[in-house]
Amino acid sequence: MSKETKNTPQANKPKFSSYWIYGLIVVIFIAISMLSGNSGLNEPKKTSLYQFSQFLKDGDIERVEIVNKSVAKVYLTREAESKEVHNKGRGSSFLKPSPGAADYKFQFGDLQNFENEINTLIAQNNLSTRVEYDTEGNVWEMLVNFFPIILIIGIWIFIMRRMSAGSGGGPGGQIFNIGKSKAKLFDEKTDIKTSFKDVAGLEGAKEEIQEIVDFLKNPEKYTDLGGKIPKGALLVGQPGTGKTLLAKAVAGEAKVPFFSLSGSDFVEMFVGVGASRVRDLFKQAKEKSPAIIFIDEIDAIGRARGKNNFSGSNDERENTLNQLLTEMDGFGTNTNVIVLAATNRADVLDKALMRAGRFDRQIYVDLPDVRERKEIFEVHLRPLKKIDEELDVEFLAKQTPGFSGADIANVCNEAALIAARKGNKAVGKQDFLDAVDRIVGGLEKKNKIITPEEKKAIAYHEAGHATVSWMLEHAAPLVKVTIVPRGNSLGAAWYLPEERLIVRPEQMLDEMCAALGGRAAEKVIFDKISTGALSDLEKVTKQARMMVTVYGLNDKVGNLTYYDSSGQSEYNFSKPYSEKTAELIDKEISEIIEEQYQRAIQLLENNKDKLTQLANLLLDKEVIFKDNLLDIFGERPFGKKEDVEVIA
Repeated sequence: MSKETKNTPQANKPKFSSYWIYGLIVVIFIAISMLSGNSGLNEPKKTSLYQFSQFLKDGDIERVEIVNKSVAKVYLTREAESKEVHNKGRGSSFLKPSPGAADYKFQFGDLQNFENEINTLIAQNNLSTRVEYDTEGNVWEMLVNFFPIILIIGIWIFIMRRMSAGSGGGPGGQIFNIGKSKAKLFDEKTDIKTSFKDVAGLEGAKEEIQEIVDFLKNPEKYTDLGGKIPKGALLVGQPGTGKTLLAKAVAGEAKVPFFSLSGSDFVEMFVGVGASRVRDLFKQAKEKSPAIIFIDEIDAIGRARGKNNFSGSNDERENTLNQLLTEMDGFGTNTNVIVLAATNRADVLDKALMRAGRFDRQIYVDLPDVRERKEIFEVHLRPLKKIDEELDVEFLAKQTPGFSGADIANVCNEAALIAARKGNKAVGKQDFLDAVDRIVGGLEKKNKIITPEEKKAIAYHEAGHATVSWMLEHAAPLVKVTIVPRGNSLGAAWYLPEERLIVRPEQMLDEMCAALGGRAAEKVIFDKISTGALSDLEKVTKQARMMVTVYGLNDKVGNLTYYDSSGQSEYNFSKPYSEKTAELIDKEISEIIEEQYQRAIQLLENNKDKLTQLANLLLDKEVIFKDNLLDIFGERPFGKKEDVEVIA
């Protein structure tokens, strides 16, 4: 066999389905029921007891066969077969019974009376007619009679197979295997091809999780010194940061079997199924050790017990969690099975699950910084076939603050779709910027009907945001302003926020003032306000409340925080402060917002002519960029050089 022939993949043979057998059986039974009537060619002609007596007296009957003590089959003599009375009603010759078949048949009542009557007629007429007896068992009739029962049983089996489809424990997912684990096993030799080089960014998390790989590869290195291999690691982070990808990379690096499932896969409508699946999962993992069990979204079963079970009844989720705690505590030091779990709500997990000895390590997977975003972009740009050579990946990383790995992957895919929609031969810089705008602000709605008065109000509103943010030292630098409707907004302004680890009060106040610049501009120009500032008011109200109740940045409330990192406060019906304190909190929040609102008004009053010039430019061009603000306002008055490239 040649090398080329060996490498040629064989055609996939169609899988045989047992449903064909069920269908064939049903067709057979239907055919039997249709053909089991008395319409066959060899069926004897029906007659009556009176006619039978006349035929017997005339000497036309050669023999009578009594079948099953209830039916009489009549066989005529050769002379009688030619009589017109017996051929009447048969039609053409091909309808005559075949040789050896009965000519007539009929049912009679009592067997003893029938025998007496036949014997009397034979004796009176000196006939040679014979009387014979036979017993027949009709298998087809029995099957037809039992067909409804068989059909009901078949339908029941079909429904049970469909209900339990997908449950583990063998092909077809029988109902008896519903307690089996639904974890998907990825074989280390064929299925797992992800490694740490496929995971861009997350340097801190990768460094911490590298130890787990070392534990699985070289367990003796630690056990020889008396150390115990960790039993679990919890990956905590916001959605899309790469927790699941990191877990797969651990399995790929360690070259061990990888059991993957979601926390919701344990819970079923049947009582006890969750605990049974947990037992079966750990049993399979121990048999294939060293191995990794990965439970995604573990908060589905790992929530704090007793917090939301107000009825006091049996809680299947709590039983599943109890079994999971027992299995993790039952590991020996040499089982070489490590449990990885991922969640973005670590605050609601049960304390027993978080203690040492179960999830020994908590690995925080944060949003990527600008350097890590650049690495992630480089990974997701590889699948794109044609990219503009002038594309600056570092520029893209700076334009996407706060984006997770999943968001960046979405940006790359959206940019490719936009380039294809435009008919471009390569994906360029503007395609990526349009993709970011699409994801952040939504799809442009240029055909939305807006009156000239509304358009003017929107222009001044957005110009107010841009003007105030330009005049404030700690406000985020502007990138682009548009009055083209996007998504649910009638206008939008794009900023490039500074990535800070800590935030000071003056920085938060400047951001709140810039957010209120839109409403302040409406007040300054039109002396009226509108509903267009809803999202701005929501943002500043949340920021002011965080300053007062969470970060302790208010002098009158003091250095207090009412934030509960455990997440248990969400189950309480009472506030952690008195009504008097609640009034003080509301008053301070209102004063902070009003102070920044008046500050924004004052800034716009001082720069009213420039505000008007910027709004008119917006009405003319609909979209303006940072260089337009430089032409109108000049350099920002703080002596800070913004490390931001202007979008052209």
